[in-house]
Amino acid sequence: MSERLLAPRLFGRRVPLPLVAWLTLVWVTLWGELSVGNVLGGLATALVVTWLLPLPVLDPGIRVRPLPLVRFLVWFGWDLFLSTVRVVQWVVRPGDPPTWLVRVRLRTSSESMTVMIMVALSTVPGSLVVEAYMDRKELMLHVLGMAGEGVPDAVRRDVAGLESRIVAAFGTRADREELR
Repeated sequence: MSERLLAPRLFGRRVPLPLVAWLTLVWVTLWGELSVGNVLGGLATALVVTWLLPLPVLDPGIRVRPLPLVRFLVWFGWDLFLSTVRVVQWVVRPGDPPTWLVRVRLRTSSESMTVMIMVALSTVPGSLVVEAYMDRKELMLHVLGMAGEGVPDAVRRDVAGLESRIVAAFGTRADREELR
């Protein structure tokens, strides 16, 4: 959406409509009753507050694309399931599971995308982002329960796939072009 739609001008100042809607909802909730008067009072109060105390209209660098989002969520749910099964298998086995520290280079330079990738990686059982080197676009991952010599390369391939899915679902056009 354009900035004009999300923050139209009112008496020469921009008024962010999502914030107006949120403040109106808070107002109605505080009054405890959904009525026309409360909604109009909340709307008037929200407009006055946002007009008197203007905030900059920020662009977080995230664009939600529905079809890639569904693909990401289905894949991520499946990955959560498989990772949980893998970790449970290592928990019930005697002995220590194999652990790895793997350095992974990201292709994206967007901080928003990097944070989303880090959250997704840390949410999956058996993996944790230990350190992030933003200047080098690298993450240090602790990976649990994967055995074999090709583990670091497999982890790097998995992270590259995750990065592609997240950028496809949430990235700006520039973010998506950066991965090509």
